[in-house]
Amino acid sequence: MSENYFNHIPCGQTLPVNNIHAVSVSMPNIQDVIDYEEQTPEILEVIKSGYPRFMLHPYLKELALYIKKKYKVNDTYEVVLLSSQRAVKLVSDKYYIHNKIEIDEPFGVILVQNGTSQLQRVLSYIQHVGCNLSSRLAELYLFEKGLLKELHKEELENKDDAKDIIISTLANAYKQPCENVHLAPSGMNAIYSVVRGINSIQARNGRTVLVQLGWLYLDTMNIVNHHYQESKSFPHLDRLDLLEEYLKEEGLKVSAIITELPTNPLLKCLDIKKLRELCDKYNIPLIIDTTFATPFNLDLTDYADIFVESLTKFACGNADVLMGAIILNKKHPLSHMNWEFFKHCEPVYIKELQRLAYEIKNYEKRVKTISTNTKKLISYLENSKLIKKVYHCMDEENKELYSQTIIDDNSYCGVISIEFTKPLTQTYDKLNFAKGPSLGTEFTLLMPYTYLAHYDLILTKEGRKHLEDVKLPIDLIRISVGVEPIEEIINEFKKLEE
Repeated sequence: MSENYFNHIPCGQTLPVNNIHAVSVSMPNIQDVIDYEEQTPEILEVIKSGYPRFMLHPYLKELALYIKKKYKVNDTYEVVLLSSQRAVKLVSDKYYIHNKIEIDEPFGVILVQNGTSQLQRVLSYIQHVGCNLSSRLAELYLFEKGLLKELHKEELENKDDAKDIIISTLANAYKQPCENVHLAPSGMNAIYSVVRGINSIQARNGRTVLVQLGWLYLDTMNIVNHHYQESKSFPHLDRLDLLEEYLKEEGLKVSAIITELPTNPLLKCLDIKKLRELCDKYNIPLIIDTTFATPFNLDLTDYADIFVESLTKFACGNADVLMGAIILNKKHPLSHMNWEFFKHCEPVYIKELQRLAYEIKNYEKRVKTISTNTKKLISYLENSKLIKKVYHCMDEENKELYSQTIIDDNSYCGVISIEFTKPLTQTYDKLNFAKGPSLGTEFTLLMPYTYLAHYDLILTKEGRKHLEDVKLPIDLIRISVGVEPIEEIINEFKKLEE
């Protein structure tokens, strides 16, 4: 057994390493994460890229400078690039931006005044809605203008087949016809489009309240709050009785229920059969984010009306494509209105499709290998003196609920979360796994979840109280289990015992 199977990855290196289109970035020490959150000048010199919705890609920065020069844009304005002209209208209407710029480009451009709070609001909105410009489009544009010497070398599927490969793979996995599957440039853009679709359809029936069930991913909550007249949150999945009481009074006002199965990052599960009964009783569509479960671990066709998946994660497996998908369940009457759910999605750039089409062919095999590794890693961690608690889909609290829809006994969700018995500087810092945002990678990837997702809550007494109320530990480490030999993964953790 090699003692150096996993090696230290310097702060700021892309994850995967040496991949300009990587969606993750190495933050090997907890202090790196804190410095990043506080945007210290030192860390900004080192970390040049990150998750594309949160951090502007270097090629997009370079392209924005080129556009500014090409169209002679005054320095009082910041050039913001978007995935389409339609996205320009969306953002402009939202923030009353009338700084029109006539362009002839295969993407959208808006001008936002520098030195104003509006710029940050615009960038945050783009992050939530997921209408970012593709890094691969920017790369080719810059290359053709002579601003890049070469293109990143990578395996790509044929242009003519790429989209069909992705859609047919997902259609088969979810047991749905191909016309019920639609692609978006990110998981968040897929959720955004579904929320907009549900809103426009259900508002006609007087259903104006969207229910959030569970402690959802931050940007999912932001999308709901930005684009829905009313929303109601039930953060605790084990209290469906509270939801039931609410529906007795307001059930006919609820347009949809949105949830994750299992949840991020605590891997909580719910009584999906009971939830489906409630949805049927009040004729409420159920939207499930299946990114963690994947269609190869759980069969939810009898429960979900609409599936949403971030293909950036397990479907890609290499953390170098940003994409999402909407899958409508043919069993639900709303599925015949597919255009209403698909029309708000932004276009997906062809080279992103080509790359994912190449990677998605190993989707099922990747998930099965990761599931097997996860099961064995859990067994080790639960018996380690270094681990205070392990959160996973098959723990005592979840097992019965998760098993309601499990495909086989080895269908373990490939994500687990842990609390160490020692400080993170003595544990997280010493491990040589890849460490940064995202999940679903073929390489094992660790993330100090609360520090990266809710750092603002850590800083205040009220915020820490809120984290305590939702039972989200500050020092939680999320592990996305990879396909490496499980003995090597376990061996890396064992080094902490020395």
